[in-house]
Amino acid sequence: MPMLTLFTAPKPFTDPHISMIQGNTLGNWRALGDDIEVVVIGDEPGIAEVCQALGIRHLPDVRCNEMGTPLISSIFDLARNANDSPYLAYFNADILILPGLIESMQVVANEKKNFLAVGQRWDLDIEVPIAFRDGWADDLKKMVKEKGKLHGQTGSDYFVYPRECFEDIPDFAVGRAGWDNWMIFHARWQHWPVVDLSEAVTIVHQNHDYAHLPGGIKHFYQPETAVNIRMAGGRRTIFKLSDATHEVVDNELKRSDLSWQSFWREVEIFPLVWLHSRVLGWVSFAIFHPVKAFNEIKGWLAYKLKQTSADKK
Repeated sequence: MPMLTLFTAPKPFTDPHISMIQGNTLGNWRALGDDIEVVVIGDEPGIAEVCQALGIRHLPDVRCNEMGTPLISSIFDLARNANDSPYLAYFNADILILPGLIESMQVVANEKKNFLAVGQRWDLDIEVPIAFRDGWADDLKKMVKEKGKLHGQTGSDYFVYPRECFEDIPDFAVGRAGWDNWMIFHARWQHWPVVDLSEAVTIVHQNHDYAHLPGGIKHFYQPETAVNIRMAGGRRTIFKLSDATHEVVDNELKRSDLSWQSFWREVEIFPLVWLHSRVLGWVSFAIFHPVKAFNEIKGWLAYKLKQTSADKK
């Protein structure tokens, strides 16, 4: 039995560059060792053929929304039911992983029953297929050091967690913004440790354009992103990597350092994550961010007036 089921829901393998990137990803994951089983979910064009060629388990029967976009809830359920591995990990299909994931996960698991592990990525232009032969990890480390750019803490590209966690996820659309932030929010809401693996695990995002999305528009601005955020419970659920409570450093799990900025952030979200009051959470947000709160109210009122006017017509 594998210790970790690593799963993803790729884009179609129709665009040559996306196909190359995702081929690199699946080849990389297979090279990580026998403790990891790779599961690919979805029925986008080309997935079945690639999985068959690489000998990777493929689960095509994923539920989708009315736009035909696979649902996170279905993706996570399919992965959980694929085998009995004690840990699960969702990764975006353009992410390469350097060795150390299992070891770092075990550091956390030795001390915590429930947790969510996340981390920053390095952005890198990769234009050719990668052969994952002996020495591939050293070669990739060198590329990251020379040409990689550390991404900010606004996005999350992977989530590692025990199989007992995240059993009930809203029907978020994959590949759109909002749901990844909700994962961190939900862990904090449940009082699970959110562990930042950025120092312990190096992941690499292979840069690409957004031609695969409707209109070529980035996922932040897709209509399904607004739906995701509403399903998540609104903008107060937009949590980031900076909201992690712990980190793995030198093979040890420790509490994240508390700066003044992070201290006041904890004060701000206390009513939301500890008292479970969305009303008090919004009030706290308004106290800390009065201008943003005013603009949100103004935008909400404008939306309601527009909606009322349309209903009268």
